[in-house]
Amino acid sequence: MSSTLLALDLSTAHGSIAVVRGDDLLFEASFQSERSHNAQVFAPLREALAAAGDDLEGIVIGNGPGSYTGVRIAISAAQGIAISRNVWCAGRSSLTAPNVDVSATYNIVGDARRQSFYLARVENGHLLPEVETVSPDAARERVRSDDGQPWLTFDPKPPLDLPQVVSTRPSAAHLARNIQALGEAELNELIAKPLIPHYLSEAFITVAKKVARGVHAGGG
Repeated sequence: MSSTLLALDLSTAHGSIAVVRGDDLLFEASFQSERSHNAQVFAPLREALAAAGDDLEGIVIGNGPGSYTGVRIAISAAQGIAISRNVWCAGRSSLTAPNVDVSATYNIVGDARRQSFYLARVENGHLLPEVETVSPDAARERVRSDDGQPWLTFDPKPPLDLPQVVSTRPSAAHLARNIQALGEAELNELIAKPLIPHYLSEAFITVAKKVARGVHAGGG
């Protein structure tokens, strides 16, 4: 029997859940959640688990880059289900599963915050390791120096007003298909990796200013 996989991507404001078995799409749902993935995800997730039944073999989540909160919710949900169902779970780059039909090779540009943009390339369902973070001018130059491959973005609208960039979003169904296409050795290697978000940069932490000696922080 073909494996039954549950896929979940919450890396953007548009959440996506799917269940696939072989060539069959047993369940698919999407929802607009903005910052409330935790309030939106559980109803369709229950439906997805019902569709998978007792045949569920594994869970894959899109680990970003994208919403830190959304990806962490997806990881928590996947780990909880994996423990309760005694199945494996694994993370896969959300960038490998756009909700559009594209060639086997494509480029991605996205807002990396703090006046920077990330550039990535996917070949045959695999994200190349050299994800770059560059300045706005460098991003414009790279996108405009077209190499013949399409440019996509998971941002709500094309960044930097570049008309050749196509806006899309991750598809949980495509994510599951990518996992199905992996060989056994590559799948086992993926399962063995820690299930963590794909961070483009270290989290920015604001450090509280030191309070001058003799001054109480509480005021009064």
